[in-house]
Amino acid sequence: MTTPPRTSRSALHLTATLLTASVALYIALVAFGNITDFGTNQQFVQHVLAMDTTFKDDDLMWRAITSKGLQNTAYVAIIIWETVAALVLIYGTWLWFRGDDTRACRFSTYGLLMVLLLFGAGFIAIGGEWFSMWQSADWNGLDAATRAFVFSGIVLLVVQSTGGRSES
Repeated sequence: MTTPPRTSRSALHLTATLLTASVALYIALVAFGNITDFGTNQQFVQHVLAMDTTFKDDDLMWRAITSKGLQNTAYVAIIIWETVAALVLIYGTWLWFRGDDTRACRFSTYGLLMVLLLFGAGFIAIGGEWFSMWQSADWNGLDAATRAFVFSGIVLLVVQSTGGRSES
C-alpha cells in the first residue's frame, strides 16, 4: 500500500500551525515585556484610564478612572489575560505540530478569541472610545491594537478554514 501524496490540506495545516505560533510568540512577547518592564505600559494604562491627555470635555471626563489602585488592577488583569492567551496559543501550536487538528483548532480558536477580545473590546472599544484614547497625542494605542486585532483575525480565519480535521 502506498502513501497518498500530500495535498494542499498539508499546506493549510502548516499555515495554521505557523500562524498560530506567530500569534503565540507575539502575545507571549507582549506579556513578557509588560512583566519585565512593568512601568512603561503601566503609565500607558494609567494615562488612558485617567483621560488626562484627552480634550478634557466635561461631558466625557466623568468616565475617567483616577484611582491608582484601580488602574494597576486593570493593568495586572491585562497582563494575566495576555499570559493566559499566550499559554493557550502555545498549547494550540503544540497540538498542530502533533497533528491533533481537532483539538488544535479548538485551542487556537480560544487563544485567538482571547487576543481579539483584548485588542478589540479592550483597547479599541473601551480604551479608544469609552476612555477617548483616540484624542491623545501621547497615549494613543489604537494603531497597535488594530494591527494585533487584524493579525489575530486573519489567523483565526485560517484556523477555522482547516475545520479542525486531521489529515489522516
